[in-house]
Amino acid sequence: MQTTFFIAAAILYAVCALLPSPRGAVISGVTALAWVLHGAALWPDMLANGALRIGFAFMLSAALWISVAAWWLENRNFALDGMRRMVMPCAAVAAVLPPLFPGSLMTMQGPAFGWHVAVAVMAYSTLTIAAFHAVLMALQETRLHTRSAKKGWLGAAIDQLPALLTMEKLLFRMIGIGFVLLSLTVLSGIVFSEQLFGRALRWDHKNVFALLSWLLFAALLAGRRWRGWRGKTALRFTLAGFATLALAYVGSRFVLEVVLHRGFT
Repeated sequence: MQTTFFIAAAILYAVCALLPSPRGAVISGVTALAWVLHGAALWPDMLANGALRIGFAFMLSAALWISVAAWWLENRNFALDGMRRMVMPCAAVAAVLPPLFPGSLMTMQGPAFGWHVAVAVMAYSTLTIAAFHAVLMALQETRLHTRSAKKGWLGAAIDQLPALLTMEKLLFRMIGIGFVLLSLTVLSGIVFSEQLFGRALRWDHKNVFALLSWLLFAALLAGRRWRGWRGKTALRFTLAGFATLALAYVGSRFVLEVVLHRGFT
């Protein structure tokens, strides 16, 4: 049943990505249905019998599930239909990954670990949306400079976006929220590591990439506050921070599970 829900959600996400822009009510309804099916399949499989299913597929799928909800809510206040063209195909792929890569079960190490995972998923999700937003802003800026008359399926959606200044404010709002969540993830991760491994921080690739991502987003927010960073500089820092964050867990787990065929470490 859960596999069926995953596949149905992926199909609906794909349909949502292809629907023409004027059909707002239809897009909203299809998105909501896909999101419900995705969640109904994901969370019972991820949280069962006091255990947590660990794996790159489940983390990525959960992050895109929350990202879809964030886009759906933001699109009700701002014209962000262009982001749908990027978020929905990624969500469709993420929805079918858990049945293909089931990961491994880990016994919950008390409520603190559960909160750590929840905050981490929210941090990934918020900064994933910020990365999509940054890409959309880069496309928007390029389109303004080239003044191309060609619309295309994405060009028409980009032309309907809010002004770049509004997009930039939204971007930094998301980055600010994501940075707070990422900070809580790092801090709770230190506490959890001390409880489980007997030391506050293990200097493995996962933690190194996570701290590097935190430093990049911290530098971006500091540069924005005191140096007025914006435009391409802000976009580069956003995408670099997201890339290192993706490598921190999803990338490392992908290598462990798919390439090295190893379980939780």
